[in-house]
Amino acid sequence: MNQNRITKALNKESKLLSIYFTAGFPNLEDTIPVLKQLQDAGVDMIELGLPFSDPLADGPTIQESSTQALRNGMTTDKLFSQLEGVRDKIHIPLIVMGYFNPMMQYGVERFCQRCQEVGIDGLIVPDLPVDVYHEQYQATFQQYGLMNMFLITPQTPDARIRYIDEVSEGFIYMVSSAATTGAQSSFGDAQEAYFKRISAMGLQSELLVGFGISNATTYQAAVAHSKGAIIGSAFIKHLKNNGTGGVGNFISQIR
Repeated sequence: MNQNRITKALNKESKLLSIYFTAGFPNLEDTIPVLKQLQDAGVDMIELGLPFSDPLADGPTIQESSTQALRNGMTTDKLFSQLEGVRDKIHIPLIVMGYFNPMMQYGVERFCQRCQEVGIDGLIVPDLPVDVYHEQYQATFQQYGLMNMFLITPQTPDARIRYIDEVSEGFIYMVSSAATTGAQSSFGDAQEAYFKRISAMGLQSELLVGFGISNATTYQAAVAHSKGAIIGSAFIKHLKNNGTGGVGNFISQIR
């Protein structure tokens, strides 16, 4: 695999902070301004949510942002047109996170090709099973220089985690709980035990923890046993309440 921007970020000494937000939220043309402000605030990586009408893995905050973005007129084509020339301004890794259905409708190869053209580094597709990816789509993703990140939960069997680790080329997205996304103020003992258990498996892939990270306390707890943490719902709430202003303030309260 090429020396992708994701690999470079994962090779940093420091712990990483990745932010997820829904493209086209709060307003249709907010995608690029939010990307710029996140980069200026020192975020290491950004996950751009491609809104979908039936986002099963997402909690209510992200679902609402998805619904609003679709109402605003966000589409796959619109996102790609917004991202034209984004690499003139944004140098940190960009990952598109979305469901497989819109990608299939668009055409998987065409979708991957457009990602490469605008400078996307990888994808997170929560409903694309690792074996289906490995057998049917990995070659296409690799052809267009895209890493594909998989999610694991406390319920994922060890054998499957090892298979994901074998197939993965970026990081493994370690979901902090079996529930949908959403912010929490702290992690419980069961989550701490899970972080330690996965960390002790000695996987080759780096781990990033997502779901439930909303403040400095949960960020520090997450990165104690992983390479970094992903914040989504808490940041989307911030955008909902403050618009695109104050992004730097939000990030400075996390680390």
